[in-house]
Amino acid sequence: MDKAAYADYKAKRAVWEEKTKAIRDEMEAMIAVERQAESDRLFLKRDDATKDALAKPLDELTPFERQMFEKHWWQLGYTEANFWKRLKGDKKERYLELQAELAKYDDINPGEAPTGMGLKELGTEAPPTHILGLANYAAPKDEVEPGFLSVLDPGPAELHQPEGVVSTGRRSALANWLADANNPLTARVMANRIWHYHFGRGIVGTPSDFGRMGERPSHPELLDWLTSEFIANGWSVKDMHRLIMTSRTYKQASMFNEAAQAKDPFDKLLWRFPPQRLEGEVIRDSMLAVAGKLNPVVGGPSVFPPLPDGMPKPRGGWDATDDPAEQTRRSVYIFVRRNNRYPMMQAFDMPDTHESCARRSTTITAPQALSLLNDEQTVEWAEALAERVLERAGADKGRQVDEAFLLAYSRKPDGFEKDSALTFFDSQRKVIEQRMNAGELVADVDSPVEGLGQAETAALVDFCHALLNSNEFVFQN
Repeated sequence: MDKAAYADYKAKRAVWEEKTKAIRDEMEAMIAVERQAESDRLFLKRDDATKDALAKPLDELTPFERQMFEKHWWQLGYTEANFWKRLKGDKKERYLELQAELAKYDDINPGEAPTGMGLKELGTEAPPTHILGLANYAAPKDEVEPGFLSVLDPGPAELHQPEGVVSTGRRSALANWLADANNPLTARVMANRIWHYHFGRGIVGTPSDFGRMGERPSHPELLDWLTSEFIANGWSVKDMHRLIMTSRTYKQASMFNEAAQAKDPFDKLLWRFPPQRLEGEVIRDSMLAVAGKLNPVVGGPSVFPPLPDGMPKPRGGWDATDDPAEQTRRSVYIFVRRNNRYPMMQAFDMPDTHESCARRSTTITAPQALSLLNDEQTVEWAEALAERVLERAGADKGRQVDEAFLLAYSRKPDGFEKDSALTFFDSQRKVIEQRMNAGELVADVDSPVEGLGQAETAALVDFCHALLNSNEFVFQN
């Protein structure tokens, strides 16, 4: 939210607060006793040091006490929505009346302003830092001074307080050391990660571990050169992308070579471009895109697409978003429950959200194929793709094949592929018609093309479904 938008928000919020002040004050007064009792109960559970920090004025707190204050104060001020349910009789009825009165002003209420978390230093003198006994802040031992890892830089850290800023200078010292042109380690890690995301594997195969327990670089001189280029070009990530993507190595075909495979079975030396299975998020977004359903809107809150039938709701709830357009937002906006990953993402190796992930594992499992074959949403996207094909090609089956390949693969089919597809259309149509006549199948797919039967349309849907399930669609080659 920019300054102008925030000023507009504050003006609208002030109008709402002024018009509803009397109502809100009366509501707050009715639950004040319950709120204070809850706050007192939570306060008494804290240790003495925390109680002292919470009881002091802010300007009298030491840096350590300020940390304790910030950690606990918001919990004592917790506004539980159910306080009013503890009211009885006439008081409860009155509170409900006030709630209804307050709701009449919802049309002028801009809601709560978006908030973000940030850190700032409280002064120019840092509190002492100690080694803690059993990791307990209440058991400090030897004091330690700021410094870098001795194996990398054995000298003491040089601290300089920045001018015009309330700061100890510690963070800027660390930042300057990390980004110093004479320190190639940071740039080396970054260059390796950029390479990793283009090729599916870094020059060092363990992108978060360059130490003894990590893998040795497959091309050490190349990594050193990329690092020097990265620094020389002002740490420009865009320039590094361009350098890698215009290289002969990146532009190689992914064709198989039996002799090279025998010498380098894992393609560590990059004798071909390594085929890479797309992440689950990219597969879902690609299917939505070719189906013409992807919502490209940027920003906003997370969304909850429908869960598969029979799957229990995860702890914490999962109320599917009602708006169909919101359900087809990009996968980056899907809400993440730590204990329950979205099923399609989990099938395609979404990392454990309890810990950081330097490199995703890639597996080939039966649930992946079953997810793409049987999931209702995948079938719906195949139907939407078939509808796009019919809008472009009409009843001409040859053109249908061409358009389906163009939409799914961004290329036209070769002669063998086109003949195979046309043969599939004919055989699948017959199978569908037989099952419909036997009462085993109800084809409820309506064709937007006049004169095209349900069985022919259903066969096209099955063909589009097969394209979405193919290796060419889910692999980057």
